[in-house]
Amino acid sequence: MNGLMQQRQLLISDLIEHAASNHSDQEIVSNLGDGNFHRYTWSAARRRSKQVANLIQSLGVSAGQRVATLAWNTHRHLELYYGVAGTGAVLTTVNPRLFAEQIVYILNHSGSTHVFFDVNLARLVAEIAPQCPHIQGFIALCEADQMPDMVVPGLACYESLMAGCSDVYTWPQLDENSASSMCYTSGTTGKPKGVLYSHRSTVLHAMSTCMADSFAISARDSFLLIVPMFHVNGWGVPYSSAMAGAKLVLPGSQLSGENVYSMLRDEKCTVSCGVPTVWMSLLEYAESVDSEQRRRDIVVTRVLSGGSAAPRRIIEKFEEYFGAYLCQAWGMTETSPVVTVNIPLPTHNDLTLDERFDLQMLAGRSLPGTEIAIFDDEGNRLPHDGHTTGQLKVRGPWIARAYYNHEDDAWDANDWFATGDMATLNADGYLKITDRAKDVIKSGGEWISSLDLESVALSHPAIEEAAVIGLRHSHWQERPLLIVVKRKGMDVTADEMLDHMRNNVAKWWLPDDVVFVDSLPHTATGKLYKVPLRKQFESFRFSTDVENA
Repeated sequence: MNGLMQQRQLLISDLIEHAASNHSDQEIVSNLGDGNFHRYTWSAARRRSKQVANLIQSLGVSAGQRVATLAWNTHRHLELYYGVAGTGAVLTTVNPRLFAEQIVYILNHSGSTHVFFDVNLARLVAEIAPQCPHIQGFIALCEADQMPDMVVPGLACYESLMAGCSDVYTWPQLDENSASSMCYTSGTTGKPKGVLYSHRSTVLHAMSTCMADSFAISARDSFLLIVPMFHVNGWGVPYSSAMAGAKLVLPGSQLSGENVYSMLRDEKCTVSCGVPTVWMSLLEYAESVDSEQRRRDIVVTRVLSGGSAAPRRIIEKFEEYFGAYLCQAWGMTETSPVVTVNIPLPTHNDLTLDERFDLQMLAGRSLPGTEIAIFDDEGNRLPHDGHTTGQLKVRGPWIARAYYNHEDDAWDANDWFATGDMATLNADGYLKITDRAKDVIKSGGEWISSLDLESVALSHPAIEEAAVIGLRHSHWQERPLLIVVKRKGMDVTADEMLDHMRNNVAKWWLPDDVVFVDSLPHTATGKLYKVPLRKQFESFRFSTDVENA
């Protein structure tokens, strides 16, 4: 017997309709740079999104075709989110921080017909355009008097095109399983891979992040979206903020510590999301502000952090400086991205502050609808005891089941997606990522977590960044090498670093050597990039290695 309920498709266009109808006067604020801010409402965003729908159809873009963006977090990018997907076309957000050859690959592999780009990326566009013969037009996201001086196919001005488009448009009733957007992995191991999201998966993901035990986004929030909108759809916040009717603050490319502080202060932001490197810049700037002034300026109550594990000192500083809870979350491009969020349970009510900080170091519990588990090399499920380490796998309604135009063996017969992470799960379901499978260090038959060592190193006040890699050792097979960047104006020796770590990790985990460098390499999404580090130090020989004696 079937239930007697109406069958309505879950569509992205319904989110902007809801926001405009029920939260019509709620603001969307964009930092356009050079002190220029753009302000309008969800109601105006709906009108402009409908103009975008008419615009892309006038360009000959039909349902299922891909439209790409090379753009920062602004109102224009938001309009493309809704206007493109609402017609049945597919928005492909491309990370401008990738290598040019990777961007060319993505544009060609996705089959995108048009590229909408921010004018400060014009030089990049001019470089890649000759290598993308199938792109019919490049549309600059600007006013007519801001057009870049360049020659590329179909160059046009976004605002000029928009001026000729009606804001009257009826969203088509699409199949909720039709594609809505596509993001590509960062391509650190091989070529980038396309993950093709559906309307259904996107709306379900937005619902999950609005939940109280998730991002808890509501109409009472002012949300500063620091995560780039080209990075897994800005963690879905452009959708969940519309669903909740929250005020949305878009920082453009202005992500210095001072600019982030100013936007949090001036827009009275209550919640924000970003990666640890952004939070470190914010806290460094906040250090220069009087402590009482900080508390008056910043009303943020929770900060969402992901991309990589946040060092404990960041968690502690958010509590000290602003009285804010830093909430770690975990996910991937293949998972839309949010799968776990770290929110305390009632059993944690009586934790001391130190104990709560320990809890906040974990990646959280899985959201309803998703499943996570750890497995051994033979595919057997491992216990959730907080100690046993295994390969992390995930499945659920907003988890990819294949890559776009690419076969891969990351999925098993039961739809479990192998994330490539090594992890533990405790009895309460809290996830701890112990390492990427390719980064874990095997020493004398035992596993050493590079992430744990990096976290301990970062707890030293003189350390700005830390990376740990495993290198060959004649006796132990592999041993950890600690590579660190000192904070400006501070000093520390290798022996002092090891003494600091000795009290926090098992003796046999201690790095055999410490190397100081001026900077560390990062991926286009801000994560530590260890591939070039391994190449740089491939000839390194440990002081403890008998072959060196």
